Amino acid sequence: MREDPVDRAGKKELVAALNAALKATNVVVVAHYSGLTVAQMQNLRRQMKHAGAAVKVAKNRLARIALDGTDVATIAPLLKGPTLIAFSGDPVAAPKVAVDFAKAHERFVILGGAMGKTALNPDGVKALAALPSLDELRAKMVGLIQAPATKLARLLNAPASQLARVVQAYASKGEAA
Repeated sequence: MREDPVDRAGKKELVAALNAALKATNVVVVAHYSGLTVAQMQNLRRQMKHAGAAVKVAKNRLARIALDGTDVATIAPLLKGPTLIAFSGDPVAAPKVAVDFAKAHERFVILGGAMGKTALNPDGVKALAALPSLDELRAKMVGLIQAPATKLARLLNAPASQLARVVQAYASKGEAA
């Protein structure tokens, strides 16, 4: 059978787009999705998009071609059967959503993934998901930076407020006498 040239061009475009996305990503999760309904897959895509991640379902052969020249090429052996690839720039976003989704849907099975050139087994993906997200870490850092300033302001205001309370107590005592 000969392939239609238009179909071949579409495949080349898909491979190029997937390759560009995988080069720009920090973490990739590979999972089997067989048995999920269309609504469940749409829910997964929505959750990934909300977290700043993306999901791609592509033929394994095309996905392997797209992996060439990327840091996450170590996931190629995982691409067997009905697989999907979830990826994100935030090292925690895609694993967190994938692990949460897998807990709610038993047919969604995490096979592994990669963070940079490091291959991850399913436990590695779960360990990444347990870490706080980049936004949570930023919020904690801001809280830590603000805490000393708040304490300093309280310490500076404390003597003045104590003095005011002492004066108020003497004034109350004078009125009572």
